[in-house]
Amino acid sequence: MKRLDYPPIWLLGFMALAWTLSWALNWALAKVGLGFEVPFVLKLLGGVLIAIGLSLMALAVFAMLRHRTTVVPHRVPSAIVTDGVYRLTRNPIYLGDAFTLVGFSLLFANSATVLLAPVFMAVIQKRFIVEEETWLRTKFPEEFQTWAEQTRRWL
Repeated sequence: MKRLDYPPIWLLGFMALAWTLSWALNWALAKVGLGFEVPFVLKLLGGVLIAIGLSLMALAVFAMLRHRTTVVPHRVPSAIVTDGVYRLTRNPIYLGDAFTLVGFSLLFANSATVLLAPVFMAVIQKRFIVEEETWLRTKFPEEFQTWAEQTRRWL
């Protein structure tokens, strides 16, 4: 299962679920004459959130590459990255994923599917963050402790 156990796969799965739930909800509401379209302002907000999410991911990947450590989950990092975007959040890539999911829900799906974001974040924390933080805590105990005390996991 580890072959497919990567955050982008989970993100795509949650996006597909959001799309499917949106379609089903819109279909059911249209059947009873309550069909609606997401307002333009929510679509605009969705686009902005996707842009923020992608930017966070890119900045985080560049920081990790600059420190010559892995960006691949399930691999032990060779360095701890605490500068750049990592000063704002310990998990900028996963936070970027969450922003992207919320943005997708507003832009392409249904604003009700935004409720999938906390579920996605819980899955990511259980599947990836706990393992990654254990590695960092073991390999870089002092640096990780200081960073964890000063920087929130998400926001």
